Amino acid sequence: MERRTFLKTTSLVCSAAVIAPNIALANTKTNPFGIKEGFRKFSITNNYELPKSDELAQVWIPVPLDSEYQKLVDIKYEGNFSEAKIVQNDYDTKVLYVTWKKGTEKPVVNVTFDVLSNQTFKDLSKAKNDTNYSAEIKKYLEPTKHIPVTEKITALANDITKDAKTPLEKAQAIYDWTVTTMYRDNSVVGCGIGDAGKSLEEKIYGGKCTDISSVFVALLRNAGIPSREVFGIRAGKSKISKVCGKADDNGFAKITGGQHCRAEFFIAGLGWVPADPADVTKVRLGEDLTNESEKTIQTKNFMFGAWEMNWVAFNYARDFVLNPKPTQYPLNMLGYPYAEIGEDAQDYYNAKAFAYSYTSTERA
Repeated sequence: MERRTFLKTTSLVCSAAVIAPNIALANTKTNPFGIKEGFRKFSITNNYELPKSDELAQVWIPVPLDSEYQKLVDIKYEGNFSEAKIVQNDYDTKVLYVTWKKGTEKPVVNVTFDVLSNQTFKDLSKAKNDTNYSAEIKKYLEPTKHIPVTEKITALANDITKDAKTPLEKAQAIYDWTVTTMYRDNSVVGCGIGDAGKSLEEKIYGGKCTDISSVFVALLRNAGIPSREVFGIRAGKSKISKVCGKADDNGFAKITGGQHCRAEFFIAGLGWVPADPADVTKVRLGEDLTNESEKTIQTKNFMFGAWEMNWVAFNYARDFVLNPKPTQYPLNMLGYPYAEIGEDAQDYYNAKAFAYSYTSTERA
């Protein structure tokens, strides 16, 4: 049995003040949900078990990113693997890459990580109109297979933003259109494929979080606003709605299948601005509301310039090739673990067959 620790900067029993200097606090945003600035701490356990095979078994597990709104404090992994290491991928994506020898009776790896999240709110009054973006920011204006920039989609984005004068006003107009036009379709498997080109070209406005966030991102890019999806997993109780996250009285939650895709866009003077149009549609459907319902409007207002940080972010990756290079590529996204046995990819939407499970405990 091998056990390895990748990163251990501090224990979660330490006070948030130890980490706070590394995470910038933002301005307070008034909201009816009682969500305040501050830190939340989550300990998450992932268990993986692949079927026995005479072929090579390998898995790429997304690792939480470090950003202004969260810090990966500690990650550990143990199992009967032959190799396990943290690997850097495109889009600043880190994965735990694990392999087993051929014929391993029961390939197992157990992963635990601690994340400190920071609830912040963007002060949108500080927005500037500068569009002279750096090369790193311009990367998120480029098209991908599932996020195309086309004449037809650009025309739609221009029509949606025809009355907007600034980049922030354009982003607001696109967000309003997305929230009002898109709807959550619970028949979609997992988080959805996020094929924004197909959705917009064929006017398929139903989907789940990846579908909705990807349409939002595609319209923003076609309007000249850098934007990206952010893939992660719900980790704790929501103050907005139980459909956005549940936990017991001890902060424990079974979160297998809790993957959730959000979005953010870049505005000079603000940096990356969080938005979650998909959860507006989720609350609207889950609580049987309309676009005109007070809670829908409250959720919509909150989710433009803020995320509820009962969630852990993994990466921004879309249409990319994993490292080490798998048999099947490119990969659409990496919100779920990805595994191959020989040349066959495992169904990451089917956690029981894969098999994997996730649990989370919020620490006081």
